[in-house]
Amino acid sequence: MNLSEPEILPTLMKWRVRVSAAAWLVVRDHHAAEDIFQNVALKAMTREVSFESEGALLSWAFITARHEGIDWVRRHRRETLGLGEEILELLECEWQAAPVHPSGAKIEALQECLARASESSRRLLRLRYYEGYSCEEAADQMGLGLNAVYKRLSRLHQSLKECIEGKLDAPREAS
Repeated sequence: MNLSEPEILPTLMKWRVRVSAAAWLVVRDHHAAEDIFQNVALKAMTREVSFESEGALLSWAFITARHEGIDWVRRHRRETLGLGEEILELLECEWQAAPVHPSGAKIEALQECLARASESSRRLLRLRYYEGYSCEEAADQMGLGLNAVYKRLSRLHQSLKECIEGKLDAPREAS
């Protein structure tokens, strides 16, 4: 059963400190982290997509808070030092090793599919989505052309989608 609109905001407010902390780890600014939480809550309330469970909502909220934090750092690059590469990698490992909430079948399937992807594919995804690089910046970092990055990302999205769908359909077929 999907969460109803009246359930979304109380759930986010219950997890406000943790979601704000996820943003703070990226931006290192209390006020910016609070603004990011408010943006996440607003997006959750105005999204046309429904959340299947509290876990799905929280997973989306944490990911969105981190992405918003990365965007904030990029906009304020000259004003802030941000986190170093080593710290971001440690945080990524910690977030993967100790999820704050139940990850759900989709997240588990995504993690399994990512583990099977090549190192260069994971690096491209990390640059683009975790570290917030633009496609052009990711292309420069990897020594690729911009069109090559667009094509690789498109193929990666499709292969991850197919892999995840295959893993999610497998338990249904077995029963």
